[in-house]
Amino acid sequence: MTSTPLPQTEVLGAIRRRQRRSLLDRGAAMLLGAAAASSIIITVGIVMVLAIESSTFFGEVGILTFLTDTVWTPLFADARFGILPLVTGTLVTTAVALAVAMPIGTIVAIWLSEYAPHGVREVLKPALELLSAVPTVVYGYFALLFVTPLLQKLMPELPTFNMLGAGIVMGIMIIPYVSSLSEDAMRGVPRILREGAYAMGANKLLTALKVVYPAALSGIGSAYVLAISRAVGETMIVAIAAGMQPNLTLDPTQPAATITAFIVQVSLGDLPHGSVGYQSIFAAGVVLFVLTLGFNIAGYRLRKRFREAY
Repeated sequence: MTSTPLPQTEVLGAIRRRQRRSLLDRGAAMLLGAAAASSIIITVGIVMVLAIESSTFFGEVGILTFLTDTVWTPLFADARFGILPLVTGTLVTTAVALAVAMPIGTIVAIWLSEYAPHGVREVLKPALELLSAVPTVVYGYFALLFVTPLLQKLMPELPTFNMLGAGIVMGIMIIPYVSSLSEDAMRGVPRILREGAYAMGANKLLTALKVVYPAALSGIGSAYVLAISRAVGETMIVAIAAGMQPNLTLDPTQPAATITAFIVQVSLGDLPHGSVGYQSIFAAGVVLFVLTLGFNIAGYRLRKRFREAY
C-alpha cells in the first residue's frame, strides 16, 4: 500500500509555516536576551555613575577619614564627612525592621502554606500583599503619629523622632515580601516529603518546621534577602519618623539619620550643586550599594548551600 504524496502547495505551505515559527522563535530569543542584557547594562551604568561622581568627593576627602570618622556634618561650615553615623542608623533601623518582619512573615507563610483552607488563602494572600502597595510616605506618618505615641505610653522618655518606631513600621511594610515569597517556596516543596513525615508519625506543626521549612529554605532565603535590601534602601519612613540627625549610636530609642535620608536631605537643595557636600551623596550611595551587594552575596551563598543540602 503506497502513500499519496502531498501536493506541492501543501509542502510549500508547511515549509513557510516552519520558517515563520523559526523566525518568531529567534525574534523571541533576541527580545528576551535584550531584556536580560538590559539589567546588566543598567547595573553597570549605575556603578559607573557612582564611581565617577564619588571620585570628585574622594579627591577632597580621604577614604580612611570617610570610613573611620565618627562625625557627619556636611552642612556645617567646618564640615566633617565620617559615614559611620549614617551606617549605624541604617543598620539599626534595618535590624529593628527584620526583627519584626522575619518572624511574623515566616509564621504567616507557614500558616498560609500548611494550615489555611484554599479559599481563605486565595483571599488573605492578595490582601496581605496590598501592604506593599501603600505609599511609604503614608507609613512614615503612621510611624510618627501613631506608632511613636503608642510607644511613648510604654516608654515616656522616648523622643518623638526615634529609630524604634521607624524600624517597627518598616518591618510591617516588608512583611508581605517575607510571607508571600516564603509561602510560594513552601508550596513548592513536593507533597511526598510531607506524606513521608506523616507516615513516620509527625504532626502538621512538626512537619512544617522540620521538613517543609528546611526544604524550602533556599526560596525563603531569597525572601529574607529581598526584605533586607528593601529595608536598607527605605527612605521616606526613616526620613519622617527617625529624624534627620546623624547620631553614632546603636540605641534604637534615639533619633538618627540613615544613608537614604541624608541623600534625600541633600537632594532637596540644602547644598549647592557641585560642592564637596553635594558630591558626598554619591559617596554615601557607594556605601549603600556595597551594603546591599554584600547582603545579596551572603543570601546567594546561603541559598546555594541549602540547595546543595536538599
